[in-house]
Amino acid sequence: MDFLGLGPLEFFFILIIALIVLGPRDMVKAGRTIGTFLRRLVKSPTWQAVRQTSSELRYLPNRLMREAGVEEEIEELKTIGQEVSKLGKVEDSLRQEIQKTNQEIKETERGLSAWTTPPVSAASAVTTPEEAESSETSQAETAETPTEPPTTDTEPTT
Repeated sequence: MDFLGLGPLEFFFILIIALIVLGPRDMVKAGRTIGTFLRRLVKSPTWQAVRQTSSELRYLPNRLMREAGVEEEIEELKTIGQEVSKLGKVEDSLRQEIQKTNQEIKETERGLSAWTTPPVSAASAVTTPEEAESSETSQAETAETPTEPPTTDTEPTT
């Protein structure tokens, strides 16, 4: 129970200090005077206006949000956030599936490469003696053909 922002321990502390300062006889008179003053204060229209204004200010942000429809927007944003997180999970699972599929394709390609590429044999890499002679004679013929000096088409001027 708070009264004027004071808790029970603070109120008790103030009473003890008042008892020490005022004494037991003047304490009764001071209590009566303070009680009548507080009753007039609490029942006054000014105090009621202050309390009403205080409660309006306390609940003003909530009321403004309700009037502007922000609460519905906040709920909608929360649902959109949940949907986005679900889509993120779906995206992650799709990426994993794609990676698995790519790995399977690579493994299949490796398995098929033995069947699709012809093996290199030692017999095809070595040339026969007839092929070696024909390649040497063609190289020799190209080296023996004489080259003519370049001709110029300029006429002598007199």
